Amino acid sequence: MGQADFSHFWMISTLSLVISLTLISHVLARDMKAIVDEKLPVLLEFYKDLHASPELSYFEKETSEKLAKELRKLGFEVTNPVGKYPDKSLTCYGVVTIMENGSGPTVLVRTDIDALPILEKTGVPYASKVRSTDVSQEEVPVMHACGHDMHTATLLGTAQLLAGMKERWIGTLVMLGQTAEERGGGARAVLADGLYERWPVPDYALAQHGDPDLETGQVGYCPGWAMANIDMIDITIRGIGAHGARPHQGRDPVVIAAQVINNLQTVVSRSIDPVETGVVTVGSIHGGSKHNIIPDEVKLQLTVRSFTDEVRAKILEEIERITVNTCRAAGVPEDRLPVIHNRTEEFFPALYNDPELVESTVKAFREVLGEENVVRQRPTTAGEDFSEFGLTEHKVPVFMFRVGTAAAGSDPSTRPGWHSPYYLPVPEPSLRTGVIAMTTAVLNLMGK
Repeated sequence: MGQADFSHFWMISTLSLVISLTLISHVLARDMKAIVDEKLPVLLEFYKDLHASPELSYFEKETSEKLAKELRKLGFEVTNPVGKYPDKSLTCYGVVTIMENGSGPTVLVRTDIDALPILEKTGVPYASKVRSTDVSQEEVPVMHACGHDMHTATLLGTAQLLAGMKERWIGTLVMLGQTAEERGGGARAVLADGLYERWPVPDYALAQHGDPDLETGQVGYCPGWAMANIDMIDITIRGIGAHGARPHQGRDPVVIAAQVINNLQTVVSRSIDPVETGVVTVGSIHGGSKHNIIPDEVKLQLTVRSFTDEVRAKILEEIERITVNTCRAAGVPEDRLPVIHNRTEEFFPALYNDPELVESTVKAFREVLGEENVVRQRPTTAGEDFSEFGLTEHKVPVFMFRVGTAAAGSDPSTRPGWHSPYYLPVPEPSLRTGVIAMTTAVLNLMGK
């Protein structure tokens, strides 16, 4: 192709994009909202069923089958279960569906389908009453306290709309129901089972997440670094047990643990560049059995948050240095130094939203939802394993946007957040906006 031919091709492509955006605005702003409202009662029924019957990470069999069944009805080619966990005793219930509609871009739309071990306290008629056995064989209450039920219903609604308007788009649509997001292994499991080998490699990957900080009708976006690396660290402080009345005969791991916890607060404040982001939180401390017994050990559980690989490596290095040397300073023998374990199977890599993909999608959002309903947000140190889909050798551009779930006009200080037993999206407007936004995002990339 010569320079003149290429310039002509580029102009035609640019004009097509402008026409596509205008088409999206026309269809969704005037007609699509009516179609969504028509489908909303059935989608709400599907959502409430999911909410009332949540399943923990690694155990999403029924949820997987419900989603697969509905997508088959729409004409998608469905494969489930999909995924391979490192622990071969676990079944991965991922759902991969595909709809081909001519030669064009391939777009992956992902939802997460797992729930949390939380006792629901919302009091709504469709509240979960489920109790289930987790991987440790402990019976726990189960709740959709992070909105994965809303995400899944939104994916189904988007599939319904796109399947019914194939004349408006071209390409290959891949829809993924992903397991175990809350445990951090679901995305890796479906990739390990050949997501990018058995199905077309996407040109773009999209996802959304409900957001209690946004009101219904709004969508939020954050270009670049949007969500953090997450490391889960187990530390065992090993001392020398003794009688509580004779502490000089031992090396008290309770006191040492207290010193370690305080010293770890200097990692971010004194070892990380102040313009960088880092979090070190000790979320759990367990040790001892009785008032007058100095135990042999104390266990700590930490969560560590960062954005860049460099900051992450520095934080982990500092945690080890401070922990080990605090124990040494307390007189702990070399053979009793602390055991530090990074639970790498639960690692979440940071989410980087591709800036060009964000910019293009946000322009379409503004056309359809209105300028006032599209909100730029700051990065958060929460985590999401959706990031995994952009970190393979294929370097797929990814974008996860947010959908408001809080009642319009509600007091932000009283809104329950993610992982709260009271978290509950306002169903109809949250689902409605989610479907419109995701359909808009797909058509922006695949519209003709």
